[in-house]
Amino acid sequence: MPIILYINNKNGIRMNTNKAVISGDVIAFTSLKETDRYRVESALKEVLSELETKYNGYGRIIKGDYLECYLPDPKTALRSALIIKCFLKSIKLSENYSQNKRVALFKTRAIRLAVGIGKISRFDPQNGVIDGEAIYFSGRIINEITSQDKGKSPVKESFFVRTFNDEITNRLEPVFSLLDHLLSKTTAKQSEVLYYKLAGLNEEAIASKMKILQPTVNQHSTSAGWNAIEKAVLNYENLINFNMEQT
Repeated sequence: MPIILYINNKNGIRMNTNKAVISGDVIAFTSLKETDRYRVESALKEVLSELETKYNGYGRIIKGDYLECYLPDPKTALRSALIIKCFLKSIKLSENYSQNKRVALFKTRAIRLAVGIGKISRFDPQNGVIDGEAIYFSGRIINEITSQDKGKSPVKESFFVRTFNDEITNRLEPVFSLLDHLLSKTTAKQSEVLYYKLAGLNEEAIASKMKILQPTVNQHSTSAGWNAIEKAVLNYENLINFNMEQT
C-alpha cells in the first residue's frame, strides 16, 4: 500500500491554472541494505513534510522509493526539487558499499526527479488523487527513464523538466542538465550545506546545525557552486512568474 502524506484537509477541487508536480524515483533503492532503505524512506517523508509546511504542498511516497509532490505555486518547483535531491544526497549510509556500482550511483545522483508544470484538472488529497497534464508530464519522464535503465546502464541524467509551453521547456532543460551535473559532483557535506541554503538558512545558522565553523560552511558552499545554483533558481522563479502573469 502507498504511504500517503496528507498535507492539508482540502476537499477535492477542480483547477484550471498551472500548477507543478515533482515525480521522483530513488536510484538503486533495491541495492541498499534494509537499514539504509528505511533511512531513505524516512528522509523522503521528512523532506516532503517540510515542503508541506513551506509551500503548502502535498506529497506521497509509493513503495518506498517513488514520490509525487504537488505544488500549488510552480515558482517553488525548482527549489523544492533541489531540496529533495540535496537532502537525499546528504544521507549517511550505514555501510560503505565500496564494491557496489549501483549504490555508487545513489551516492552520485540519489534520485531521478522530473518537474512537470501545467494544468491540474483534479486535486483530492483525502483520496490521494492528483490528475492533469502536470503529473502526466513529470510521471511519463520518470517512467520512460526507469524503463530504459532496468538496473543495467549508468545514470547519465537525473533532473528533468517539461512544461505547458515548449519554448519555456526548451529554455529550462539546459539549466536542469547543468544543475544535475553540478550536484553529481557534491559530497554529502556539501549537499547538506546546499540543502540548508535552499531552505533559506544563513551560514551562521547552518554552522550551528551542522556543528562546524562558519568558514567551513562557506568553503563547502563555494566548492559546491552555490552562487551558480542560487542564480539558476532565481532566474527560474522570475521566468515562471513572468509567464504565469502572461497566461
